[in-house]
Amino acid sequence: MQKAIIGKKLGMSQIFTPDGTIIPVSVILAGPCTVVQVKTAEKDGYSAVKVGFEEVAPDKVNKPNAGQFKKSNLAVQKVLREMKLDNSADYSVGDKIGCSIFSVGDHVDVTGNTRGRGFSGTIQRWGTHRGPMAHGSGYHRGVGSLSANSSPSRVFKNKKMPGQYGNEKVTIQNLEVVRVDEARNVLLISGGIPGAKGSIVFVKSSCKSASGSRWIK
Repeated sequence: MQKAIIGKKLGMSQIFTPDGTIIPVSVILAGPCTVVQVKTAEKDGYSAVKVGFEEVAPDKVNKPNAGQFKKSNLAVQKVLREMKLDNSADYSVGDKIGCSIFSVGDHVDVTGNTRGRGFSGTIQRWGTHRGPMAHGSGYHRGVGSLSANSSPSRVFKNKKMPGQYGNEKVTIQNLEVVRVDEARNVLLISGGIPGAKGSIVFVKSSCKSASGSRWIK
């Protein structure tokens, strides 16, 4: 990947273009991320950098992670992640990666965990139809028929049934960076991204080619 950074979702807002167009944006606190370790092809078999984000007290992380920061003589960070960047060799331990690596008009993919909604029925989880609402029905929001009686006499795999809804890893592709605020380490990205306010997200260069800026003329 060309560019990548760890961030925190702060919420959503909107901005206006000079011609008055409203752009809904997600506000992300992007970095600064501290380089904790630099991996090389000679020593590790591949090139990458391991970065940390959001400084916390040492007792807030497990011992293996705390040991990495102690070895590098760096402040303990809440989130650790490896990034296989094209220019991994240009970084050194202790370097900072900020939102300035991105520019207005860049297209990015944003990965995060969606909001957990707990155990949900098929209507909320899958958008299925409800049953008859007549008084005699007695079966309004159930899953409905699961399988045939005599053949095949079993429920097929991947049948849409009640269960855990949300709290899953999701990536939204080809979102556009519409503003970069280096002073506050903030990225404004068009559209919505996964996760609740305060959740950790991962922003990287889009893996698909984009056809130019939608908002910037």
